[in-house]
This record gives sequence, C-alpha cells and structure tokens, in this order.
Amino acid sequence: MAVNETSDCFLINKVLEKYYLPTMYSLEFILGAIGNTVVVLGYIFCLKKWKSGNIYLFNLSISDLLFLCTLPILVNSYSNDQWAKESILCDSNRFLLHANLYSSILFLTAISVDRYMLMKHPLRDHILQKRRAAVTVSVAIWIGVILEQLPLLHFLETLTPANNNECLDYASSGDPEKSLIYSVFLTVFGFLIPLLTMCCFYVKMVGFLKSRSKQLRSALTLEKPLTLVILTMAIFSLLFTPYHVMRNVRIASRIPALNVSECTQGIISTVYIITRPFAFLNSAINPVFYFLMGDHFREMLMARTRQLLGRLTTTGK
Repeated sequence: MAVNETSDCFLINKVLEKYYLPTMYSLEFILGAIGNTVVVLGYIFCLKKWKSGNIYLFNLSISDLLFLCTLPILVNSYSNDQWAKESILCDSNRFLLHANLYSSILFLTAISVDRYMLMKHPLRDHILQKRRAAVTVSVAIWIGVILEQLPLLHFLETLTPANNNECLDYASSGDPEKSLIYSVFLTVFGFLIPLLTMCCFYVKMVGFLKSRSKQLRSALTLEKPLTLVILTMAIFSLLFTPYHVMRNVRIASRIPALNVSECTQGIISTVYIITRPFAFLNSAINPVFYFLMGDHFREMLMARTRQLLGRLTTTGK
C-alpha cells in the first residue's frame, strides 16, 4: 500500500490483501499446478502425433506453469505482510504474472481459430493447420507478449522505504497518467482485439454447426460443441473483463487532476483487488480445455494410466 493510502478508507484493502488474496492464490496454485503438470506430462509422454491444436494447448500449459511459479512469493508476501527485498524479484514476478495473462488470452484465441479451421477443413489440408504454422504462431505470440510487456517494467515502482518496501501491483504504482495510457493499450491490443477475434470465430463456428445440424437433421451433433463454445466465451469474458475494467478505473482514480476522494479511491481499490484473482483463475481452469477440446486427450491419458498401472501390478506379482 502506498504512503497516502493509510486512512480508514483503505483498511478493508489491507484485510483483503492479507487473507483474501493469499487464499485465492493458494487455491489457484494447487489446482493449477496439478492440472497443468498432468497435461504437460501427458503431452510429453503420451502424445505420439502432435497436431496444431496440441501445440497451442501445450504452450498454454507452459504459460500457466510459469505464472504459477509467481504465486508462492505473492502468497508469502501478502499473508506475512513482509515483502522480498530484491527489486528484481518483485519486477520479474509482476512481469511473469502479466505475461501469462496476455499469452493465455492469445493462445486461447489461437485455439478458437484452430477449432474453426478443423471444422472447415477436417482433413487438415489448410496451411494454418500444419504443425510448422502452429510453431511459428506460438513463437510469434511469445515474442509479441514479451515485447508488449517490456514497458511494464518502466511503470513498476522499485522497492524503497518511501513505499514501505512493498511490491506494489501495476495499477497502484508509477505515474498514473502515463500508466493509464499503457493500460488502455494493453486492454485494447492484449484483451479486446483477441476477444473480438475469438467471438468472430466462435460465431462462425456456431453458424457452421447449425448449418451442418440442419443438413444431418440431428440436434445431437450440435449440442455438445455448441455448449462448449458458449462455456468458453462465458468463462473468457467473466474472468478477464472485470479485471481490465477495474484496472483502468483504479489507475484513473489516482490521477490528481481528477480529484477523486480518498474514500472513493479506497472503494475502487477494493473492487479491483477482488477482481485480480479471478483474472488469473484461468490458469487453474485452462486444463479443462485439454480434456474438452484436445484431440482424444482424455482417452489417451486414461489409456496410458491403465497401461502403467497394469505394468506395476504385473511387476508386483
């Protein structure tokens, strides 16, 4: 918490940071670490033939695991109200956290495009469905996200006695006027444009499914894919939208020229704190996509597990 944020209007924020954030981040770490580790090991040891969708999903899990590495530090810092003294550790932690957020969004967008292309070209004869194209897109996403996040390091405040050596989050540190410009840039290019792209391809996917359902005169072919499309869009919007809205509002409330009262700032900060864990909850939820959207990933993983258990049983005898 910054020096000027010591009034009663910000007391609830201290409580949220000490109990709410560590609890949420701990749950995300446990669930996410288990789910994403299973997925990564499953792909490495069980998947024989990699397709474009598998490449995007694998990169998504790697991104999630990188983010999960930042959570123990955050949990320890918030729960003990004792921050790491190394400024580079604070900056790298925040950088990885935001890099995961936007790489996840982009990989989920790439997956939506891949799903649509698979419906239009089930024989995988389109150039975008080739493994080389998927690898190229994945590398481009990683490079693009890193370049996109580099300015973030400029806006993060270093650990000093003036801010009680606290590792302030991005929305609570730096020059608010310049930070707001960068935050809006991230919101538009890192969230809104991928969201619109995802919506576009999912709408096209629904249209294709409905058309095929009419041709086959069967609603069963439409029900499961359509439910998955709606579920994906709902989760994506509900998790990411509140965070981006409140982050921009939080930064704007700190601009001196707007003369926002201290208690109003406290309320805005409270809502912003509540939205933060939900934005990163995707790292724990994403493994669901491996089971629902992966090419027979669940069957492949279960078959491999039964095979290993069979070997252990035979060895035990």
